[in-house]
Amino acid sequence: MAIAGHHKPNPDANLFRLCPFWSSGNTQNQSQEKSQKSPKTVSSVARSLLLPPRRRLRFDPSNHLYFPYEPGKQVKSAVRLKNTSKSCVAFKFQTTAPKSCYMRPPGGILAPGESVIATVFKFVEQPENNEKMSDQKNKVKFKIMSLKVKEGVDYVPELFDEQKDLVTVERVLGVVFLDPERPSPALEKLKRQLAEADAAVEARKKPAAETGPRVAAEGLVIDEWKERREKYLARQQVQTVDSV
Repeated sequence: MAIAGHHKPNPDANLFRLCPFWSSGNTQNQSQEKSQKSPKTVSSVARSLLLPPRRRLRFDPSNHLYFPYEPGKQVKSAVRLKNTSKSCVAFKFQTTAPKSCYMRPPGGILAPGESVIATVFKFVEQPENNEKMSDQKNKVKFKIMSLKVKEGVDYVPELFDEQKDLVTVERVLGVVFLDPERPSPALEKLKRQLAEADAAVEARKKPAAETGPRVAAEGLVIDEWKERREKYLARQQVQTVDSV
């Protein structure tokens, strides 16, 4: 929707393409409406444009993924995600280094109040030119996105493509390396979270009724995703035929 009036192009307009805009419905009363605007109204509009979207997930750790520094090996980190909203939320991981990193689960759906510990795998490259451990921490980033979904919806990655205008970037996590030979609170916490994540994976492999979050686990996850995606695409084809 275009804004009434003539204005010069704003180079920062793309930053607000997801925000609502208001324009006068009656051009004859435009000047009168403009004169009646109060500072409070202008302030509320400004806040609606500048405030970040409300977050749906809480993270622990909140800003970083901690990995043991073992060059030449694949190492693991962990992060707990909790749905703090009143709706079901789909989440999805992305990384700047997809060839050397992957997440378990890479995505899923959490009911209100539910949580899951995601395990992140990363290959640590050998240092070059006497590169120190601290020099590598900012090279890889992990982005976690969220999307509000209806109860009972199955997770498929295409959800985020179809409703990309409603997707929220929850957090971008950096990488911090820990010395595995030097005990620290962060290292001990990482070990506890990894043990809890492994236990959750084993529990999901058992042929019991699903009681936890509907997340993509290791093992049969590829077959499960394939089955869900085939069902999803089949429904899309049926809807297309019906519409024609």
